[in-house]
Amino acid sequence: MKALMLLMLCLLSSAALALEKGERLESWTLLDQFEQPYTLDNQLQVLLVARDMEGAEMLEAALQGQPKGYLQQRNAVFLADISKMPSLIAKMFAVPAMRDYNYRVLLDRESRVVPRYDVAESTVLWLQLKDGRLEELHHFTDAAALRGALEAAPQDSGAGD
Repeated sequence: MKALMLLMLCLLSSAALALEKGERLESWTLLDQFEQPYTLDNQLQVLLVARDMEGAEMLEAALQGQPKGYLQQRNAVFLADISKMPSLIAKMFAVPAMRDYNYRVLLDRESRVVPRYDVAESTVLWLQLKDGRLEELHHFTDAAALRGALEAAPQDSGAGD
């Protein structure tokens, strides 16, 4: 009986974490690879989320050859959970290497934001937002499909770095 109750509690808590269409995303602030803060606001249209290295590498492959500011032109940001990375490795190697990227990486160093979103391993989660509310979500497992979706995303001609 206790096992059944525990199972029910786990199922209910995981269902509570799933985002629903029309739901407002809770605001958060994280630092990027340049130690610059970014706060989720109602202007963001696309939030790309990866919880592991494979997801981050997929986004990097999808953005290969794109100019600096490509994500910003689409009112998009990339959020990466780096909490599993040993802090010394992150500080000495990984984050400095990210400074060479031509896009901003918001770093969830303590896994306090990414778990709010239902992102599977080895995927990139695309949250399409309007006025801070979820309109659509997509899970990408292929860099080419992600690249195609980014190319099709509306561009904001006034966006910049």
